[in-house]
Amino acid sequence: MTTAPALEATGLTQEYRHRPALRDCSFRLPAGRVCALVGPNGAGKSTLLALAAGLLRPTSGTVRVLGTDPASARARVAYVSQDKPLYPQLTVAQTLRLGDELNPGRWDAATADALTAPLDRDVRVRALSGGQRTRLALALALAKRPELLLLDEPMADLDPLARHQLTGALMADAADRGTTVVMSSHVIAELEGACDHLLLLDGGRIRLGGAVDDVLAAHALLTGPAADPDALAPYTVVESRTTGRQLTALARPAAGTAETPRAAPEGWRAAEPTLEELLLAHLRSPGAPALLAPDTAPAAEAAVTA
Repeated sequence: MTTAPALEATGLTQEYRHRPALRDCSFRLPAGRVCALVGPNGAGKSTLLALAAGLLRPTSGTVRVLGTDPASARARVAYVSQDKPLYPQLTVAQTLRLGDELNPGRWDAATADALTAPLDRDVRVRALSGGQRTRLALALALAKRPELLLLDEPMADLDPLARHQLTGALMADAADRGTTVVMSSHVIAELEGACDHLLLLDGGRIRLGGAVDDVLAAHALLTGPAADPDALAPYTVVESRTTGRQLTALARPAAGTAETPRAAPEGWRAAEPTLEELLLAHLRSPGAPALLAPDTAPAAEAAVTA
């Protein structure tokens, strides 16, 4: 496995007909992480994954994969897109045989067989349900034994049981092999238990990035009297809500202050937010300053930008 960042972007911009899908994105993802890529529809998640997979060429800026350019890393990367393109005329068995032939020396037949065990090998792809095609596409990706696995909404058409089973298989494989995984999803609860790293995209920009524990620890839910909003002056307030006489704010220390997230002002209470509370607050407050934890900021320097 490489010791270089699994994925690194510098000033990455992608435009479609002069409309930006990504704007000046800079971040680095350490190898071996399982990264949740989250954001609203149209945020640029699919574009970022396609750039990492080498399917698009950026309008400006650079993206590096496993220490090299995406084209050079292609044999070590597996990508499952939202539409999961497969050859409809092939059977399940023929599809797996093709995967074997296209990945000489890397193919793990045991993994492919285990993930496709519920499927009839003689059925053609066009006759499979959406969930069955997802299972087959994930089997092709994992059996390639990639160093970087890129997944764009991989579980969207699975029932809850199949989603749970396949997520477990993905995480077990990542743990066994040290695979870096970048998984886009709208189901925050699904990501919370599986991912240890976070990238939040909104409006084509990186809003949050870093190890999940570090990003959560950098924030606090502060609750206190609504009549005393000045007590929050040492903090950057991402979002605040007033209910009666009580104010609740998701906040982090303002730049240059000595406050810590858990050091609540006198008369206030502090609690650690859940991942869902954190993400929803940032999505509802697009003007809040961005935050990149040290291991995610380019050149290993923390960056806080407007």
